[in-house]
Amino acid sequence: MPLPQSPLAPPSFPDLPEIKGASFAAVAAGVKYQGRTDVMLAKLDPGSVVAGVFTRSLTRSSNVLDCQAKISLPSDEGAAIIVNSGNSNAFTGKAGDGSVSAICAAVAAATGLPETRVFTSSTGVIGERLPHDRIISKVGDLVQALDETGMEMAAQAIMTTDTFAKGSCAEVVIGDQSVRIAGFAKGSGMIAPDMATMLVYVFTDAKIAQADLQALVSTANNTTFNCITVDSDTSTSDTLLMAATGASGVDVTGNAAFAEALHGVFLDLAHQVVRDGEGATKFVAVHVSGAASDADARTHAMAIANSPLVKTAIAGEDPNWGRVVMAIGKSGAAADRDLLSIRFGDVLVAENGWVADSYTEDSGAALMKKPEIDIRVDIGLGQGSATVWTCDLTHQYIAINADYRS
Repeated sequence: MPLPQSPLAPPSFPDLPEIKGASFAAVAAGVKYQGRTDVMLAKLDPGSVVAGVFTRSLTRSSNVLDCQAKISLPSDEGAAIIVNSGNSNAFTGKAGDGSVSAICAAVAAATGLPETRVFTSSTGVIGERLPHDRIISKVGDLVQALDETGMEMAAQAIMTTDTFAKGSCAEVVIGDQSVRIAGFAKGSGMIAPDMATMLVYVFTDAKIAQADLQALVSTANNTTFNCITVDSDTSTSDTLLMAATGASGVDVTGNAAFAEALHGVFLDLAHQVVRDGEGATKFVAVHVSGAASDADARTHAMAIANSPLVKTAIAGEDPNWGRVVMAIGKSGAAADRDLLSIRFGDVLVAENGWVADSYTEDSGAALMKKPEIDIRVDIGLGQGSATVWTCDLTHQYIAINADYRS
């Protein structure tokens, strides 16, 4: 039974522009459920380059390992990306490797691409063999259905516990020509920054070398997808792939406007993942300033964002600043109790290591009823700063994950 849509969901899926040189298709292959669209294919024209970042999990899937081996291989022969939901093909040993090889061979045969230009992802249950024959049987249908307008269907096909499809886009004028960026993501639970924290696929018609695209992707990822957390758990399958088809003819190498637009698309998709956190009712930004270094600020921010006590307090609309203090103290980064200041939104809760004279419980409680909450902490030690995004932790998170395999 489909989960009810997150109350933090955007009003609708965005109207994504066509990206020349990229086409998409989706089908129902019955990987886990019958009658559910669960496999998508993206095909990229010759001249396209692909960059990516991947989970650092030591138990990452065969799909991830295969993509990592291929991502920097030189080629101008185009590429294909095929993704299934319902089964992650992780912790499946040599059988998982065999599934990846079989799928790549089938896609290569159907598209005329070399197998080294076929990238795969799988998402869903861990530890069950992937019924790859069901996917292979649909490859011909996928190739026949490829269309530049098919991105929304592709986004729907990769959903698991997601309650809405996630898309984002941007357009940049460089000189007198436009460059387009569009992409989609899936992610709801098992979300913690260790690249990439979900599955993400982004496409542009810009012209750029693979190494330069890789540098842009890695940089943008560090302050977007690597700064969100739902439950502190890093997936075995996390993958972000970005393709540049070059169809616009506009070279964006070193272009600041393009880099900014790409960062905006990444951040929008990252925020949508948090807004769809399993059982989430609150979208929370944690801002830390005054830390001894940016690294320390990030450590403090993630300790706050990942704390079950902080997250359940937010779910209960309880302005319990003591739990924030606790999280800072346990983070391992430098802190001084008597220098801390804490704000919930624009409400000063504590300063100089003590409750602020101006603070009232009513003002804090009113702030916590909002669907979007800012927690601001100044450590008082230096100039380091960081921002991360998270959500609350509700009973629904337990219900979703307790029943996940049933």
